[in-house]
Amino acid sequence: MSATPSFCQELTVLSCTGTKDSSLVNLVLENPGWTCRPGQFVMLRPLDWGTELVWARPFSICDISSHGLRIFFQVVGRGTARLAQLTPGQKVVVWGPLGQSFVLDNERPNLLLAGGMGIAPFVFLAKSSPAHTSMLFGHRLPLQEYPAFQEIATHIPSEAMQQCNHEDLICFEETLHERIKALSGVGQVLACGPEPMLRVVHKYCLQHGTDGQVSLENRMACGVGACLGCVARTTQGDLVQSCVQGPVFDVRHLDWGA
Repeated sequence: MSATPSFCQELTVLSCTGTKDSSLVNLVLENPGWTCRPGQFVMLRPLDWGTELVWARPFSICDISSHGLRIFFQVVGRGTARLAQLTPGQKVVVWGPLGQSFVLDNERPNLLLAGGMGIAPFVFLAKSSPAHTSMLFGHRLPLQEYPAFQEIATHIPSEAMQQCNHEDLICFEETLHERIKALSGVGQVLACGPEPMLRVVHKYCLQHGTDGQVSLENRMACGVGACLGCVARTTQGDLVQSCVQGPVFDVRHLDWGA
């Protein structure tokens, strides 16, 4: 799928709020006026960062609507800690939408596999294409800390939603295995989360011949393929920029030594 033309502009912060777990943040920026697809991402850099923090930060698009552009993220370092301190009225330089999106097949079952903050892009996806969709959410925090899960639940029938605390890694992997195997030849999986989880998804999709797409969380500095800091290896032996060729890849095109 060809990439959507991207734009760089200054957007105003509408709100920036935490959850009961202070490390999880909902950031809402004014609507940028462009369209995007589930799985694409944006690069964010507040104007007041100056030269202290040089690089922008990449984030999945959680949602976009008349209420604004929403980013749901976790504080993990200096950049995200500063982003969490944004207040209404401040300006953020945003370029996007970037990268390749998830591709749903509305004629077959689609299983969403989200690990932790990998739930973010599925809010937009569930809202825009809920047909034939189910979800498995692996998490380590109390579920009420993930408002995104409750939002997805308003679009996907409750019987199609499943939660699994991924602190119990063996149980979580067994559940992934069962769900992926069940879709062999009849559906596909769409996964976003930490790389160890995605490697498990990749392994079982190839093992059972189940169609699958994974969204990589590689480190990115530019978002447009110039810095070569986010490369992934393909089965053709090529190193490709995941910000341009991805972040969503077909599992059959990734070389993870399966």
